[in-house]
Amino acid sequence: MTPGERWRQALEVAVFVVVIVPAVLLSFALVHPERVTFAAVATASMASQVILLGLVLLFVRRSGDGLAGLGWRGGQSGREALLGVALFVPFYLGAGALETFLRQMGLGGLTEIPPYLVPRGPAQYGLALLFVGVVAVAEESIFRGYLILRLRAVTGSTSAAVAVSTVVFALGHGYQGSVGVITVGAMGLVFALVYLWRGSLVAPAVMHFLQDFIGIVLLPLAGMA
Repeated sequence: MTPGERWRQALEVAVFVVVIVPAVLLSFALVHPERVTFAAVATASMASQVILLGLVLLFVRRSGDGLAGLGWRGGQSGREALLGVALFVPFYLGAGALETFLRQMGLGGLTEIPPYLVPRGPAQYGLALLFVGVVAVAEESIFRGYLILRLRAVTGSTSAAVAVSTVVFALGHGYQGSVGVITVGAMGLVFALVYLWRGSLVAPAVMHFLQDFIGIVLLPLAGMA
């Protein structure tokens, strides 16, 4: 990579960070929400995710990377999806064990799902299903596909790219408190490692979808939210 190309990609990442910072700050503002509804949060979040994903797709199209460069490759999607389902079981149990350990260490965080993330009625459950699908695809494309791709090119280090993208991903969940941020960071690291292992975002996206589906759709339906 030429110095000029590296600077161009660094500038691209800087523009992306400027766009995403308000969303990160908003996540911390939701620690004490007032009059915030599920429909408003889901709609605003999906709109933000779609805008960021559109920006990412524009960047990778201009650079010639395309969807394949982000990790969306066909051919073995079914097998990758099944792998994501299989990996989700130990992933989910591990995340739960980590959260329990962090609470035992005295760290604070949410003890129940916030009211603004609990759907009410059939229409909102339909919106919730759409929401978790959009978030899984968009966030994996953004934080694993795009950020790792660009940061690895800029820094010359896969480890640095994974570390930075994971931290940014975790900070976007600041409303969950320290326990939530650390746990989400660990989840993001696992998603990144699976992505690097498989060279595809399908398995991480399936794992991400199932994680959010349980928390936002299944638990409220079961009356556990």
